[in-house]
Amino acid sequence: MYNFDIPIERTGTHTEKYDSLSKRFGHEDIIPLWVADMDFAVATPILNALEQRSAHPIFGYSFPSEQFYEALFGWYQRRHQWRIDPADVLLTPGVVPTLSATVEALTAPGDTVLVPTPVYPPFFSVVKNHGRHLVESPMLKGAQGYELDFDHLEQAAASARLLMLCNPHNPVGRVWRKEELQRLVTLALRHDLVVVSDDIHCDLVFTGHTYVPLATLAPPELRLITAISASKTFNIPGLNLSAVVTSHAADKKALQRAFRRSAVSPYNPLTLAAVEAAYRDGDTWLEALLKYLEGNSQWLVEAFSSIEGIHCSAPEATCLLWLDGRELGLTDDQLHQFFVQQAKLGLNEGTTFGPGGSGHMRLNFGTRRALLEQAVMQLQEALRG
Repeated sequence: MYNFDIPIERTGTHTEKYDSLSKRFGHEDIIPLWVADMDFAVATPILNALEQRSAHPIFGYSFPSEQFYEALFGWYQRRHQWRIDPADVLLTPGVVPTLSATVEALTAPGDTVLVPTPVYPPFFSVVKNHGRHLVESPMLKGAQGYELDFDHLEQAAASARLLMLCNPHNPVGRVWRKEELQRLVTLALRHDLVVVSDDIHCDLVFTGHTYVPLATLAPPELRLITAISASKTFNIPGLNLSAVVTSHAADKKALQRAFRRSAVSPYNPLTLAAVEAAYRDGDTWLEALLKYLEGNSQWLVEAFSSIEGIHCSAPEATCLLWLDGRELGLTDDQLHQFFVQQAKLGLNEGTTFGPGGSGHMRLNFGTRRALLEQAVMQLQEALRG
């Protein structure tokens, strides 16, 4: 039903990934494998819903219907065995705005926010922009790949107010195991930490791994904020809608006040229609997508196994591959310039992901296999000089 190998021309649609190449990399003639949206047409039910809503000529102020909430809650129940209490939910205009509002609402100026790294760059900016003290906790490389450094977290948590988690993790692709999450809950309770979990990639999990919502493990006394969204799952990040699930009514009210201060509404009529359709009828498309993404991941890992100087491991989730180029012996600026100037590839620099990112690059494989094959060929040619 869905063919992800079909080329779709995105240039000229004012899309950040393609139409800002010159501004971002200084060149137009590069393959963009950076910002985390995918080069795939969205599911047919989403297109149908948008067409149906667009047929009405008025786009006034809107609100989510009961059918919208039924689709949202039904998705997490059947896909992740997570029964969400409607009283705990607040719709928001995106996960990053949610992270920002949470820091503003649940911490005070000067409070310490603890962040395992490397991690998605807005984790840093939302802390610093509100005048909070950022403490980074570099992760360790262990038998399962990257692991949380619980010794460091234990030490840093003693003076922290809030801990920010990414599950599944961007950029290293880890799906945190149940026992890891339980250990994190114990730590948070011991130090009276508020935990914020960004679960935006929770649906993009590959064979042999299972996403466990922290909310299904947390006891009532844990103050937990979970951010969820259809944006990465269904390749609709430009539609700007997410939900936050809170464990305490007072925290939900604090977040509501923070969003009222910003005077931003998430209730775009087209967005509401698209997300409802995605959660109600998007399973078939997602299953096809996961199969294709996993194939891309496996192909890339095999291809990089024969490329000297660059290493990677298969991600457990997301459409992102974390490349380790430290053996090339280049500075971070040289590594970035090598990918852009010699290989003609646009990736995300590892340094933007904080401590642990030096010598690394992030590659988005949410694109056609043929484009990835071309990218690997260009990289091999550049390495041969």
